[in-house]
Amino acid sequence: MPTVDVYNIAKEKVGELDLKDEIFGVEVKGHLLHEVVTWQRACRRSGTACTKTRGEVRGGGRKPWRQKGTGRARVGSSRSPIWKGGGTTFGPRPRSYAYALPKQVRRLALKMALSSKLAEGQLVVLDAYPHTTPRTKDFIKVMENFDLNKALFITPDENRALTLSARNVPGVQVMLPMGLNVYDILKYEYLVLLSPALDAIEARLAK
Repeated sequence: MPTVDVYNIAKEKVGELDLKDEIFGVEVKGHLLHEVVTWQRACRRSGTACTKTRGEVRGGGRKPWRQKGTGRARVGSSRSPIWKGGGTTFGPRPRSYAYALPKQVRRLALKMALSSKLAEGQLVVLDAYPHTTPRTKDFIKVMENFDLNKALFITPDENRALTLSARNVPGVQVMLPMGLNVYDILKYEYLVLLSPALDAIEARLAK
């Protein structure tokens, strides 16, 4: 069973925690992580690209010239796709890029992402964030104590002081356990957990 050190914000060790092997000791498979990240990005894709067909382009209601007798090819509208200013043929339309992925695959990939952070020494566990007044200066001090650059913070519940303190710091995101996902774990170099959040994470992944 893997164990992790628990620190206070001054980087003083205050204890240890035992982690569940079935969550933080899973064999990491890169192709599975790639599959889930691709799925997440596809679901977040807006899909708002849109072009106008010949029926949607303004104008073109009048026949440019008579059907016969001019020596030119017959044409019914100046908004034909082959004309300048005409509609687009087979252009993009608003759509959703989302697709289904089995829940078991998503849950396993999340365990792998957590296991990879622990194996690479990029998992930091804090006992608490004691500051109650939002101050970016206090938060940056904590980052400097642990030599953190890009980090994802997971809090057990809404922590207004931490959220507002980290809001203007680049490369930092604060999230609740219910929002934890593979893409954000891998996006940030370090994963910082407040120790009470571990219970929520383990309860979520034990289902």
